[in-house]
Amino acid sequence: MRIARVIGNVTMTRKMPEILPGSYLVVRTLNRHALAGTGADNEETLVLYDNLGAREGDLVGLVEGAEACAPFRPQKVPYDCYNACILEQIDFRPIVDAGSVTKSTETTKTTKKK
Repeated sequence: MRIARVIGNVTMTRKMPEILPGSYLVVRTLNRHALAGTGADNEETLVLYDNLGAREGDLVGLVEGAEACAPFRPQKVPYDCYNACILEQIDFRPIVDAGSVTKSTETTKTTKKK
């Protein structure tokens, strides 16, 4: 499962019998920097099948691949990913980058030698 932010929706004018009732949303996946609030979202955008009622600005948990079609079996559906949940809150504490730990340790050692 990946986390994404809803940035828009898709409107279709023709109906295919394979498409179940629901809506299609445009989402942008979030990387660890976006989740931590220290960077921008990824540039990757996906079209997501949603039957939970997510709206623009909501955070969603999306499932891709064969697992995206599993809830609809035995019917075959043309979906790449679906909305597994709408997230209310994320408590994300990123692991400190190894490069910054090394730099701060080296600075401390140099200071102690002086």
